Amino acid sequence: MAAQTLVLPGEVIPSDILPIPSNPSLALKLGPGLRHTPPSTITSVLAGSLCIDQKKNAIWVENNSGRYIPQPNDLVLAIVHHSSTDWYHCAITPHTTLAQLPQLAFEGATKKTRPQLNSGSLIYARVLSASKHTDPELACCNPSTGKSEGMGELKGGMVFDVSLGMARRLLLARQQEEGGLVVLEEIAEKVAFEVAVGRNGKVWVKSGGVKETLLVGRALQETDREGLGVEEQGRLVKKLLRGI
Repeated sequence: MAAQTLVLPGEVIPSDILPIPSNPSLALKLGPGLRHTPPSTITSVLAGSLCIDQKKNAIWVENNSGRYIPQPNDLVLAIVHHSSTDWYHCAITPHTTLAQLPQLAFEGATKKTRPQLNSGSLIYARVLSASKHTDPELACCNPSTGKSEGMGELKGGMVFDVSLGMARRLLLARQQEEGGLVVLEEIAEKVAFEVAVGRNGKVWVKSGGVKETLLVGRALQETDREGLGVEEQGRLVKKLLRGI
C-alpha cells in the first residue's frame, strides 16, 4: 500500500519524501489536494493523509471529510441537471459547478443516434478536464478508442454514499492487496450484482432484487463507516446474507 503522512493546508511537501520512479522519464503525477508552484515547490491545500504511490510516481492528499474536487481522469457518477443544444449539464456534487458533457461523447454517438438523457438521468463518466478557472468536462467514452468501457447511462439500481477514501480504495485494481477490501468479493460468492464506483464518493449498485441491492450498499457503507478490517468484513457479509 502507499505510504501515508499527515499534512495541513499550506504545508510544503519536502522533496525527500516525493516518490522516486524506477523510470526517470516518468513524470510526477499530482493528485487532489496539492498545488505545484514553479519551479519545484509542492504545497498541500487540504488537511489529510499524504498518499504516495511509488509504482505510479503519484502523490495526493486523501481527505475523507472534505468535498470532492474534480480531477482529470477521475471516474464519477453524475446526474443530468439540464441540457442545451450540444451539451448535457451534470451535477457531480452539490458543491461544485455543473460539469459539461458533450452530447456526442458516447460510444458511436452521432447527431441522430446520440442518447436522449432527461433531467435526473444518472451517468457514469470520466473527467476529461478540470481547473478552478473552467467548468469540468466529462466524457462517457474513451477519447482515444471511442469505446464506452462501462461508461454511459446507468438505469435502475440504487446510489449509495461513501467517503472519498473508500471510493478510492474501491477503484484500486487489487482491492484486497492495496486497499484492504474483500467485502465485494465476499458478497459476489453468493449474490450477483453490478457496481460502478465514482471518485466523488458515489457507488451505484444493481442486483436481482431490492434486498440484494440494499445488502451490497449497506455492506459498503458499514465497512467504510466502521473502518472494518478484512476478517471483520467477512463476518459482516455472513451476517447480512442471513437476512435475505
